[in-house]
Amino acid sequence: MKVGIIGVGLMGHGIAKNVLVRGGYPLAFLDHPGNQPVDDLVDLGATACKTPGDVADVSDVIILCVTGSPQVEAILTGDAGVLPRLRRGTIIVDCSTALPESTLRMAAAVRAAGGSFLDAPMTRTARHAEEGTLNLLVGGDEADFQSVRAVLAAFTESLERVGPVSFGHRLKLLHNYVSIGFMALLSEAAAQAADAGVDPAVFVDVLAKGGGAGVALQRLAPAIVAGDVETVPFFIANALKDINYYRTMAGTSGACGTIADGVAGAMAAVVESGHGQAYIPELARLLRKQQPAA
Repeated sequence: MKVGIIGVGLMGHGIAKNVLVRGGYPLAFLDHPGNQPVDDLVDLGATACKTPGDVADVSDVIILCVTGSPQVEAILTGDAGVLPRLRRGTIIVDCSTALPESTLRMAAAVRAAGGSFLDAPMTRTARHAEEGTLNLLVGGDEADFQSVRAVLAAFTESLERVGPVSFGHRLKLLHNYVSIGFMALLSEAAAQAADAGVDPAVFVDVLAKGGGAGVALQRLAPAIVAGDVETVPFFIANALKDINYYRTMAGTSGACGTIADGVAGAMAAVVESGHGQAYIPELARLLRKQQPAA
C-alpha cells in the first residue's frame, strides 16, 4: 500500500517517519514551506511531490495533517488539488482538526470522485507523534477503517473508530475544548496566584493534592514553577482556532456556549496583543497583570 502525506509539520513529521520506519510503507509527501526539515525522510526513501495532485497520482492512502478546514478544502478541491487526480479506491485520512460540516462536504466530494474518506484527528503532542504513540479518533465506514488500520497503527498507540464520518472531528473538538479550557483556567489561576505572591511550587502542590489534579496540571506545572513552556508545543493562535471551531459546532447545534465564549475571549486578547505564536503554557505568564520578562 502506497502512502501519501500532506502536511509534514510538527505532528506530520512524526507521522511520516513512523509510516516509513515502523510501517515500512512507500511514502510520498507534499513539498511545502510549512514542513519541518525533511532530509531524514528523504534519506529513508520518501519522495517529495510538487502539488497535492502529484501526491494523489502515487498514493493508495493520503493522510492530511494541516491546520484546519480551509486548508483541507483547498488541498482536496483546488485546481492542483487531490480530487481531480484521485485514483479510484484511494482512501483520504484527514488527521487535521476540522469543522464537522466541512468534513461531511469533503467526504461527499471524495466519494463522488471515486474514493473514500475517514476523519481521524489526533490527540497527544508532537513528541508522541515522533514516538509513534498518538491516539486517533476515527470517523467513517468500518470497512474503510479496517483497510487502512495497519497504516494508522504505524504511528499510534490507541486507534479507535468512534462513529460515522464527522464523528472523529466532533469528538476531537469536544476533547480540545475540554483540554484547552482546563489549561486556560489553570493558567489564569496561576497568573492570579503569582500576582498575589503565592509560591508557584506551593500553588501546584495544593492543586495536585486536590481537585485541580490531572493531565492539564502535569503539563502546565513546569511552566508555572520553572518557566519551561516546551511541555505543550502548541501555539495559542491554533488553540484559539480550535476553541472557535468548537463554538461554531456548538452554535450550529444550539448548545450552550457561555464558558467557551469566555475561554475564547481570554485567548483572543492574548493573540491580539501579539502573542499568538507563543505556546499554550505561556498563558500562565501572559495573563498576569504585569508580565515578567520571557
